[in-house]
Amino acid sequence: MNILACDRQIQSVLRQCGQQIQSLVLQQFAIEQKGPGDYVTDIDRLLDRQLAAAFQEMFPHDGAITEENARSRKLFHESYSRLWLIDPLDGTEDFIQGEQSYAVMVGLLQDAQPSAGWIYAPATDTLYAGGPGWGVWQVQGENARQPIAAVPPIGSPFAASMLLGDKDQANFGEAIAQILPELKFYSLGSFGLKVMEVVCGRAGLYVYLNGRVKLWDTVGPVAIAKAAGLVCCDLEGNPLSFHPDAIHPDTLAHYQPIIIGWPEYVEALRPKLQSAIASVN
Repeated sequence: MNILACDRQIQSVLRQCGQQIQSLVLQQFAIEQKGPGDYVTDIDRLLDRQLAAAFQEMFPHDGAITEENARSRKLFHESYSRLWLIDPLDGTEDFIQGEQSYAVMVGLLQDAQPSAGWIYAPATDTLYAGGPGWGVWQVQGENARQPIAAVPPIGSPFAASMLLGDKDQANFGEAIAQILPELKFYSLGSFGLKVMEVVCGRAGLYVYLNGRVKLWDTVGPVAIAKAAGLVCCDLEGNPLSFHPDAIHPDTLAHYQPIIIGWPEYVEALRPKLQSAIASVN
C-alpha cells in the first residue's frame, strides 16, 4: 500500500488519539513506574492498544511495534521490510506533571531506514509529518497541510540554542558550558517535539546522551529531520544507525548517543561537545 496515499488516514488516527488525551487528562488516571525515571499511565496503555489496532488494520502485512507492548518488540528481529514504530504518549513524565510538551508519534522504518514520521502535539492541535523525498509539513487543526520552510537559526553556531534533556544537563551541562560558554541549552518533554524545535529553526541542534531512547522515540522524528536536511549522527560523526547491531535486542534502545542538527552547527559544535562529554566520562 502506498504510504503517502494513507497520510490523511494516519493523521486522523493520531489526532483522534491525541484529542482523547486532552479529554482523559481531566479525569483521574493511574501512574506506574516501569523503571528508574520511566513512567507509564493507563492513558498510554489505552492509546497503545488503539494505535496498534489501527495500524494493523491499515497495514496488515507490516509489523507494528508499540512502546507498551513488550511482546511486539520481537518483530524487530523478524523479516519485515516495513515496521511501524508507535509511541502513544511521548513525554509521559512531563504529561504527568501537567506540562504541555507531549506528543503522539508514529514512524515507519523501511529496510532499516526511517522513511516517514508523524508527530501530533495535542496541546496545540498541531501535526508535523514528512520523510525523505516527501518534504516536511504541518497541519494545524483541521486546516490543509502547509509545508514547513526549514531554515537554520541566524547567527554563530557557538552562541546557538541547543536542546539538551534535563538528565543530560545534570550530567554534562557544566562540562559543556565550560567549553562552549555562549551556547544556551533548554529542554522539552517529548523527543519528537525537541527535534521539531530544530527543524523549525528555534535551535541549532538536539543532543541526547543518556542511552535510554528507543526506536519508537526516534524513527518518526529522524525521518522528518532527514527530510528537512538535518544531520543525524553520533558524537563521532557516524550516521545514526537503525540496524540490529546498533540497537539493544530486548529494549530496542539505541547504543549510540544522538546528535540531530543543522549541518553547519553539527560541524562546528560536535568536536567540542565530544571533548566536553569525554571529560566527564
